[in-house]
Amino acid sequence: MKLLFASDSFKGTLSSEQIIRLLTESANRVFPGCETKGVPIADGGEGTVDAVIAVTGGEMRKVPVHGPLMEETEATYGVFHGDSAIIEMAAASGLPMVPAEKRNPLNTTTFGTGELIRDALDNGYRKLSIAIGGSATNDGGMGAMRALGIRFLDAAGNELEGVGADLEKVADIDVSGLHPAIAEAEITVMCDVTNPLTGPDGATYTFGKQKGGTPEILDRLEAGMKNYASVMREKLGMDVEMNAGAGAAGGLGAALCGYLHANLKSGIDTVLDLIDFDGLLEGVDMVVTGEGRIDWQSAFGKVPSGVGLRCKAKNIPAVAIVGGMGNGAEKIYEFGVESIIPTINGAMAIEEALDRAEELYANAADRLFRMVKVGMTINK
Repeated sequence: MKLLFASDSFKGTLSSEQIIRLLTESANRVFPGCETKGVPIADGGEGTVDAVIAVTGGEMRKVPVHGPLMEETEATYGVFHGDSAIIEMAAASGLPMVPAEKRNPLNTTTFGTGELIRDALDNGYRKLSIAIGGSATNDGGMGAMRALGIRFLDAAGNELEGVGADLEKVADIDVSGLHPAIAEAEITVMCDVTNPLTGPDGATYTFGKQKGGTPEILDRLEAGMKNYASVMREKLGMDVEMNAGAGAAGGLGAALCGYLHANLKSGIDTVLDLIDFDGLLEGVDMVVTGEGRIDWQSAFGKVPSGVGLRCKAKNIPAVAIVGGMGNGAEKIYEFGVESIIPTINGAMAIEEALDRAEELYANAADRLFRMVKVGMTINK
């Protein structure tokens, strides 16, 4: 029997690596001598760079950058296969980097994310994958593009810094200084939202409040974003305002696609392709996946659905061990996951479940493999 373990982490309790260890130990208790392999998986959010680097045998690069408030800091990104880099914008422009009392999307910038992209290009990496979740910003990607050589000018010809408050001031855009290596680069943006740049479902009104935007601030940012989109269209012929995903990360999606000609792709699909997950499935009899909590949202770009669909395409059964089940969890059965095994095995407070996470997971794994063993004895 050959088993593949490909689970997301259980946020705050179990890492993917811990889960692989627990599954390996349990599988060998029930099926001594079975063949197992485990790969850490993430869906384009937190932990994506670590997961890809662990599987590909790459390494991390630490570089000085500017944070969301232009403070000096350091951020890391991953490099692998000699020509590829994987970047999480949250490492340089993430919401947790801004203290709660200072959160105001008028003042934040994606400049640091642009610095990570620039460093990768400067060091010869031409295949870039960029995860753009968890941003503190609503600058339309101006900060990142400014770090790559694009100049945003006001009506008097003065260069703007590239924060949210500058959206309403943009009158012209000079792309002549764009980093020359962009022309040689293949850029994939890991994005699972379909929001346009502007409008009631756009970047500002959908995501701005969680970044510190009051109703007054959001109205001002929305007007600025409309101005910014208009200048992009009139000066550069880039009509990206209503494109699906343009509103991701406060408009960084629009900038990456418009100025850098990046392709938007599901985060989990990008990760699975980067680690050659289809190749890992060769000869596998069953896959165990999972996440901390599974519900109706898990069918939309989360690890279990991504893994399940790849397994379904190859007629390989997949099952999920999860911390808990929420409304609509059963929808995952349509995506190649055949069964869900919760780790909770009795009435308990959430604090107890978190404290006993490793013990409960090991117990759930034993239950799963024992059930598989029973199934193997049933006459068809």
